[in-house]
Amino acid sequence: MSDLDNNYSYSFPAVRGQQAGKPFYIATCPLRLIPRIFVYDEEEVPVELRAQRTLNKNRIPEMAKYLVDSPKDYVFSAITASVGAEVSFVAADSSSNLGMLKVPMDAQILINDGQHRRAAIEEAIKERPELCQDNIAVLFFVDEGLKRSQQMFADLNKYAVRPSASLSTLYDHRDQAAELARYLALECEPFIGFTEFERSTIASKSSKLFTLSGIKQANKALFGKGTKEGFSETERKVAVSFWRKLNQYMPEWLQVQNKQLSAAELRQEYICAHGIGLQALAIVGHDLLKLSESHQSKCYNQLQTIDWRKANPAWKNRAMNHGRLSKAVSNIFLTAIEIKKQIGLTPSAEELAKEKELLNT
Repeated sequence: MSDLDNNYSYSFPAVRGQQAGKPFYIATCPLRLIPRIFVYDEEEVPVELRAQRTLNKNRIPEMAKYLVDSPKDYVFSAITASVGAEVSFVAADSSSNLGMLKVPMDAQILINDGQHRRAAIEEAIKERPELCQDNIAVLFFVDEGLKRSQQMFADLNKYAVRPSASLSTLYDHRDQAAELARYLALECEPFIGFTEFERSTIASKSSKLFTLSGIKQANKALFGKGTKEGFSETERKVAVSFWRKLNQYMPEWLQVQNKQLSAAELRQEYICAHGIGLQALAIVGHDLLKLSESHQSKCYNQLQTIDWRKANPAWKNRAMNHGRLSKAVSNIFLTAIEIKKQIGLTPSAEELAKEKELLNT
């Protein structure tokens, strides 16, 4: 196990490797040692003398909560660090790259990648001491000075690309909003067969109409949910019922489903084939679900009369700005208000005041 030894050094089981002619070591380190070994106190140091970005403390509570709430199935990737001192590696045998890495206790160790993980671990073990016995992988490089550490940070982050919101939604099995979006995409009209699962934008010639992330956001709007709020089983059933019924009153969607119109053609000419249309319809749905069935039926019937073409002057300065679709929150709101008016659903006084303010700016 990783721990202190009697030579005033930290000792870790490790694998020795080589990159660009320089040795590196992959070690396992108990979480209890992470706050002690990796001391991050660079906030007052000028950026040109640092080897990392400034710690964003707003990220720490959420990351720590992830550890605390998921002690049996969390995943934290390796921390990458530079050791500002000579290290020793005792191989298991003369031909092996397996052995024990010894790092002097007084060595300066700079984190090149993972300072937020380190801070989250420190906070999480205060609440769940049993996490102390877990381990995390640490990739150690022997430091060659600040310039090299800064270059390592740049290199490590140069090619890092965040997954799309749709792909994150597809793979996130803890988020109830993601779970609901996946279910609708696979089981519910109008989304079955027309959902883009990997990207958060749809190519012009794609056969898809909706993105998985767009469906997720639309459901939040439908129920007035915040970012971190989940969904009950009852709400899941309501969502399925709403989208299926709405689909029946959207002639353009039905034309695509019946192969009378291609998805690409619909997206080129109509706003109802874009995220702004889906979000606006969900906002309208939030109020629609509060009405009596008879009143709902009248509103649904009126949906069939809406001219969803981008060229329709009704969408100017709402869904369309200077001849282009706008995904801004204000434009989604203004589009929803116009839809409400066209289907006989009276906007509130607050909504009308906000509409007036936005259209006059």
